[in-house]
Amino acid sequence: MALDQLSEVVQKCQSLPEDGYSTEDYDVFTVAGRACVEEGNSLQLLSIVLDEKNQDIVQCMGWNLLPPLIQVLLKKDDQNLPHCLAIFKHLIEVCRPKELLIGLLEQLEQDDPESVAQSLLLLLGPLQKVLLSLGVRKSSSLGLALSSVLDQVCKLPLPMTPEQEQDDVFSLCRCCSELQAFIRPFVEEARDQHSAEGRDPGTLVMGDLERALPQKEDELRTELLKFCMQVLSRLLLGVQLKDQETLPESPLRDFASSILLSLGSIGEPLPALVHQPLLRHRRTPGFLEEEVRYPKESLACVAHLLFVHLLQPDMFPAVYSPVYSLRANMVHVSLLLSRAEQSRIQKGLELYEKSLLRVEDLSLGVDLLELRSFLSVPQNLVKVMTICPHQNLRTKGLKVFQLSMDKFNTEAKYKFFQLMLKTSHHSGVQGYIIKNIRTQVDSALKSGDSDPWFLGVYLLPLLRCVLRLPEGPETDLLQNMDRIMESLNLLRYLVIRDKVTENQTGIWAEMYKIEDRFLKPLRVGINMSRAHYERELLLTREGRKSKAKEPSVSVSVGDEKLPQMTTDTELQALHSALHTFDMMESVLVRVEELIEVKEEE
Repeated sequence: MALDQLSEVVQKCQSLPEDGYSTEDYDVFTVAGRACVEEGNSLQLLSIVLDEKNQDIVQCMGWNLLPPLIQVLLKKDDQNLPHCLAIFKHLIEVCRPKELLIGLLEQLEQDDPESVAQSLLLLLGPLQKVLLSLGVRKSSSLGLALSSVLDQVCKLPLPMTPEQEQDDVFSLCRCCSELQAFIRPFVEEARDQHSAEGRDPGTLVMGDLERALPQKEDELRTELLKFCMQVLSRLLLGVQLKDQETLPESPLRDFASSILLSLGSIGEPLPALVHQPLLRHRRTPGFLEEEVRYPKESLACVAHLLFVHLLQPDMFPAVYSPVYSLRANMVHVSLLLSRAEQSRIQKGLELYEKSLLRVEDLSLGVDLLELRSFLSVPQNLVKVMTICPHQNLRTKGLKVFQLSMDKFNTEAKYKFFQLMLKTSHHSGVQGYIIKNIRTQVDSALKSGDSDPWFLGVYLLPLLRCVLRLPEGPETDLLQNMDRIMESLNLLRYLVIRDKVTENQTGIWAEMYKIEDRFLKPLRVGINMSRAHYERELLLTREGRKSKAKEPSVSVSVGDEKLPQMTTDTELQALHSALHTFDMMESVLVRVEELIEVKEEE
């Protein structure tokens, strides 16, 4: 029935000019042609489609047959597959490109990851052929196609292990390789246009960076630039690339490298992209604003690929000093560390570490602390170290935090310690800073007067920030335990190491202030806290607490409050608190004894 209807409408249209086809003719051709595919009459349909007398009709209406044909091609095991494939190839050859483009993009849209991969692998080749046939009018259509393709690629799960990438269990690697081949002719065309304008982006250095943008807007390069930037931020920023030792052959690493190469080919030198935060604001010709043209996450991904994975090293000249590159990368690091996604935080830590390792110890001056990024990065790093749910990232964050402090000279360390003690309200972070202060004082005492920042009049303001209780005797000692214990250890070290007669650190001239501001309030606070927790312990043991009363320690995960502690758990927590007070008091007593002995010498 469908075959007869199709034959009738085709025979009718053979005698009509193209503008003589009616809406009914289009409808009958579409419905009957699709039914022929679905009913298995693909051989007869192929005969009609290939008939020389029907080429004008196929050219106008044939693209409507794409949906059922593509479904057969995706199934692969249909007995009509060869005939349907032949019809499909013929339609790609003869139908109008713009109509084909619409039809192919409609069929590209899938939801299931397996279907997404299959449709991409099937349709990317025909899409490329259709776009190339559009000639100079293809730029906007290319942008639409690239956006649709990337939307589909981003639906595929990312491989998390080298084995998953090697086996390509989600077909992402194959799709990326096909996508790389898909954009190659368009990149080559844009590169040739750029070369014809007399600019070679690969040779640009320092003074040329601000002149690196095209002098006139080129739609093809603009669409490719938008695509590359979207690939960087939406796909590659979430992928954990493997190094060559872990995975010698990595399709995803090759794909990332090809994106960087494409950027250089279309007139976007990689040094300009990485160092953009340090360049003067540039007036960008065309309709794209600078932040749209160069999304910040995309630039951060470029920096990560260059400095961490060392991709395309020949495109990044070695003339830039490590400090210059660090300054630029600090902006990228700050952005990545401020995100919530694990992949972005990890990349931020990796980029910061690699950038710091290129810088010599004690080489960063205090002037860098005036830059916004050198203030925001430590703050974001503290959040990673304290509230990030992933233990490996917290540990990595602490390692990079210490590495960053090692790169400052002593004056910069001094200012940095002051800043962190004022801005960080986390006891563990404050304790870590105080521990570093002790290390610097020890180094200064060993080197004599050659470096005065952690001795005498310079050291005292820092000690005044450290040797105090934030809220006097009412300070929560458990919450501030790390800070208090490190402060006591620092004071104990100073008392032992510095003689009263020499007073190199200046503490002996201010010891009475330290006792009034720190030691005495701490003694009172320990006694008050111990009395309170001993009473709580007694009440808990006797079972006198009301069951409706909230537990002394309340813990929530997200918006969900965890169940109340059992009596045994609460008793254990109370014992632990009392043990902490005993430990704190033992160090306090030891410090008081040392002070008394030293003052009597």
